[in-house]
Amino acid sequence: MTSLAYRPAQPDIVVNKTDAEEAVRTLLRWIGDDPDREGLRETPARVARAFSEWFSGYSQNTGQILSKTFGEIERYDDIVHLRGIRLESYCEHHLAPIIGTADVAYIPRERVVGLSKLARLVDAYAKRLQVQEKLTAQIANSIEAALRPKGVAVLIRAEHHCMATRGVHKHGVDTITNQFTGVFREDQTLQQRFLTFSGV
Repeated sequence: MTSLAYRPAQPDIVVNKTDAEEAVRTLLRWIGDDPDREGLRETPARVARAFSEWFSGYSQNTGQILSKTFGEIERYDDIVHLRGIRLESYCEHHLAPIIGTADVAYIPRERVVGLSKLARLVDAYAKRLQVQEKLTAQIANSIEAALRPKGVAVLIRAEHHCMATRGVHKHGVDTITNQFTGVFREDQTLQQRFLTFSGV
């Protein structure tokens, strides 16, 4: 797994795996447990590995994901819609999971992109600390910039564990956010088609 240490948000501050593991040991002591007991002895290393996976989006170039496009579409000019892309993210306020799905659609102007690339784009942004509103906009803006389509529509439906497992403890509450550009913003009929396809 790629280390997160090589791409710090502040280039003058380098944090290595040992630093990360020691931070976990400190947190374990802070909650009242003993990081040296048998069951926790390897936990700091495991958490560091898990963070490398959960936050692998920081090491991905989102512009590169959509860089390869295809023009042989026989003048196709209707909605391309991926429904129910599973996403797992973490809220930047509590580091609690955000679990849900994304619906992503666009209407091509001249070129399309491989369908798996759209799912990869969702993952690249989701595997960073997030708020759902920003995540929704980032996905839409990236597709808009890469394909220059007639329009883009993104809808995310997710449960936030910062609300389900702490604080108000409200389980089963979905947050829905959406972003529309181009013809999806301008044409209410197209927008409604997208929402209907998405089951909203």
